[in-house]
Amino acid sequence: MRFEIKRSHFWALVAPLAFVLGLAAGFLLWGRTPAAVNTGLGQSQTQTGTQLSDIQRYDIPIDADDPVFGPADAPVTIVEFADFQCPYCVRHFEQTHPLIVEQYGDQVRFVFKNYPLRSIHPDADAAAQAAECAQEQGKFWEYHDLLFGGTLGLGREAYAGYADQLGLDADALLTCLDEGRYAESVQRDYELAQQLGVSSTPTFFINGIAMVGAYPISAFQTVIDFELGNSGQ
Repeated sequence: MRFEIKRSHFWALVAPLAFVLGLAAGFLLWGRTPAAVNTGLGQSQTQTGTQLSDIQRYDIPIDADDPVFGPADAPVTIVEFADFQCPYCVRHFEQTHPLIVEQYGDQVRFVFKNYPLRSIHPDADAAAQAAECAQEQGKFWEYHDLLFGGTLGLGREAYAGYADQLGLDADALLTCLDEGRYAESVQRDYELAQQLGVSSTPTFFINGIAMVGAYPISAFQTVIDFELGNSGQ
């Protein structure tokens, strides 16, 4: 006898589990409260709200030179620590990030911070610096999208190619990269991540609530909706 599950039913079952796993990873890395430990399937909205209220929040400093997308007064701020060579970061960029932007618009502000996993991703550090050099020319987010899109791969020629695609001064970008102009900036992000206990990418802090991993939109919706409900939006 063959047993089949429709795709829509499958995702209906998996989505709540994804939320639990995403938050659970945050609990294990950064500590938890008794209420947070009880997060589980089938919980009511009230239970979820109680548990999110009890979760420890982290004050993530946003520097003047951090790439920011969205209004400064948005009720929800998502800080992402990411690596341009990380396949899970690519998955989030392709599958989840666009849905957050589409659904929440100006209610969410995005902040990008670098966490290149140098031991396993040899191109990640240079890619992060190249993106910072693109920010110098006013095109960080567009360059960010091309790096994650990966049509040219990573490496010196690719960084120049992405600059050309955006109409940037490719020679200036490569000079910036060769000089290591933003090496210290990338390192500051890296050290902050380590101070916070970040050990993998992508890691998010949604109004200070930690979520680890490239989980589906439903996991982000749970936290964002809770935050919006408590902000009066």
